[in-house]
Formats: sequence, structure tokens, C-alpha cells
Amino acid sequence: MAFSQISFSSLGDRAKPPTIARLMALMLENPGLLSLAAGFTDNQTLPVAAVKAAVDALAAQSGEPQYLQYGTNQGRLGLRSLLADRLLNQEPTLRADADRIKESFFITNGSQQALYLAMQVLCDPGDIVLVDRPSYFVFLEMLTGLGVQARSLPLDAAGRIDGPALRALLAAMRARGELSRLKAVYFVSYFSNPSARSLDEAEKNAVAEALTAEGAVVPVVEDAAYRELYYESPNAARSVLSLPAWEAFPRLYLSTLTKPFASGLKVGYGTCTDAGLLAKMMHVRGHHDFGTANFTQAILEQVLADGGLDRQLAVIRPAYLRKMRALHAALTEAGLPELGWRWQVPEGGLYLWLEAPPAFDTGVDSAFCRACVEAGVLYVPGELCFGDDAPRNFVRLSFGVLSEKDLAEAGRRFAAVARRLA
Repeated sequence: MAFSQISFSSLGDRAKPPTIARLMALMLENPGLLSLAAGFTDNQTLPVAAVKAAVDALAAQSGEPQYLQYGTNQGRLGLRSLLADRLLNQEPTLRADADRIKESFFITNGSQQALYLAMQVLCDPGDIVLVDRPSYFVFLEMLTGLGVQARSLPLDAAGRIDGPALRALLAAMRARGELSRLKAVYFVSYFSNPSARSLDEAEKNAVAEALTAEGAVVPVVEDAAYRELYYESPNAARSVLSLPAWEAFPRLYLSTLTKPFASGLKVGYGTCTDAGLLAKMMHVRGHHDFGTANFTQAILEQVLADGGLDRQLAVIRPAYLRKMRALHAALTEAGLPELGWRWQVPEGGLYLWLEAPPAFDTGVDSAFCRACVEAGVLYVPGELCFGDDAPRNFVRLSFGVLSEKDLAEAGRRFAAVARRLA
């Protein structure tokens, strides 16, 4: 197809093919390639029976089939109420503000749409967003497409957020005249993509205290997409919605039903403490789709009402624990630690975050990356997961979709290439 000589907008000029789409296409188009890249969920545990039961229950309802009609811009009231109750059970201290929490709940086409809406209404090209280090690479690509700069939250030697270093960073931004361009702070707080690490309350508070001390009370976006994907015990840290250090900040808390239930239904949700920010997001969202698919929302409303989400979580939590252990064991038994590779065994989520020796290049255009594809295994180069000053010796491995047998083989292939190129 020939390309016309169209004069695109600045947004159009910045638009590039998203890496996640390329990784998904590679996996789907190459059946012999074992993909540890795209964060697909497990096909074998997808809740077919629960979805069928929900659809049957909807079809059996008397009256007009309103679930097949357009929905509201903010989402189905019943689903929003059920999700709000779930959050209130996770964080009981929020119950004193339950009515406002429920009023501010909204539904989106996956949590990705909510992230895009927030950045659209908060940022102009040239603005700055603070991000965790490492961070969700699809969000980082979104910022690039919007012309927004990502700056990493500094870490200490133990890999935890460094409050004093953040204050120094903010002071340096003020001295350069950049602080007025800081529009938001973003982090994935539970069993993070890509690192599988969770932020504790002290780290969250350190960010709020540094921002407050430097007079940068900007919106905070807490991405809790993996909060319910713990293996054995939930992470105890409260969200920014409950922490007093964040009380003065506009707070946007986001999560999703795609990872814990069914990714193909593409339903995300969130709540916002700032009525103005929520209204702007919903106004722009109205121009996108004036209401995410009402039918999928109705299915999930039915699922939540009859306990189907908790039943599904009871299935996938031990399944993902077994998968994680299978990949971890394969990498360990193949001798990757003896080659100087390091990683933490996660307590939840879908990822292993590997650090190679400092001089070992795992980047997109590296010999290692090409050799892995040739060997039939695919990964996400870690350099994609840093907002700035990106090292080239990290790798994200996803164990969501492959069977335990295939994970063991993928781990052996990966380690064999690492050994050959070491």
C-alpha cells in the first residue's frame, strides 16, 4: 500500500508501532517460537464456564436486553458499585469515605485507556512525568508518543525508592526551570510489571513527602493492575487512597479485570479523588467511545455478583505460582546464576526480572536478542522499561501463557544462548 504525502499532526508524526503489538504478533505468527515476552495470561485457565454462565443468566432475564444497548460514559453503575465494595474490603479505612469513592468509580477499555486519558488531559508535549524504575514499558511508549518526558524515581543501593535523592532531583529540576513542567507521578505498586516488586508504604510515603517538601503537589497515578495476582498472601501496603501523606494530592487509582479474570474482555476500572480530573478524563473518553462495551461490563457485573472472580483467582494464583517456579527452576538448573545473572523470586505477578552481568548486552538490537530469536525463545529487552538512563543488561520474562513444560524448555533455550555468548 502506497503512503500518501499527508501532513500529519505532531501526535501523528510521533506515532510509532507499539512494541507490545510487535511482540504479540511475533508470538502469534510463529508457533515454534516460545514467547517469554508479551504478558499473555494462561489459556488453559481462562474462565469459559463462568463467562457462559454469566451470559446465560443475562439472556434469561425478563424485560428488555439492556445489556446489549449502549452503556453510560462512566460505566455500569452495578459493576462500579461491586468494584468499589471490593476496594473498600481491601482498604477498610476508606469506608468512612465510601459514598465519594463509589461516585468516583469509572470503567474503561482496560486500564490502558485510563492511563492514556489521564496523560492526555494532564500533559502537553515537553511536560515531565516521574515514573518508577523500572516501569511499565507500554506506558513509557505512550509518554513518548505524546511527547512527554519520563524521569525515573531514584533508587538506593537496595533498589528501594530514595526519598532524599528524589528531593535532590526535584530541587535540580527547579533550578533548571523544569519543575513547572512536572505534571504527574506514576508507579506500578503491586507485583510490578516488569520487576514483580511491590512498593511498601514507606516508599510511597517517601515520594509524597519529597514532592510536598518541594511544593510539587501533582497528580499521582497508582497502577494496581496486579494487586490481586499474589500467589499465597496479599501485599499489605495500602494504596495512595489511604495513606495520609498523599491526602493533599489528586489521586488516581487504577486496576483491571483483564489479568485476574479474562484479558479478552478488556475491562479496566479506577477511582479518582479529584472531581475536575475525573470529569476531564470522562469528557475526553466520551470522544473516544462514549461508553466502553456495555455487554462485557454486564458479563463481569454478573461474574462479580455471584463470586466468579474469587473462584477464578483461586484457580490462577496457584497456577501462576507453579509456572513461576517452573521457569525459575529451569533457569537455575541451566546454570544462569553461575554466569552472573541475578533475579528475585517474586511473590505475585507474571514476570521474572533478570539482571545480567554489567557488560552483557541484552538490548533490542543486541547479538543476544537475535540469537535468542534464532534459538526459538523471545523476551522483552529490559532497556525498554526505563524512562531515562536505561541500562542494557536487564530482561523481562513473562510466564503467563506457556505451559510448565514449555516454560522449562524456554528457560533452557534462553540459558543456553546466555552461556554460549558469555
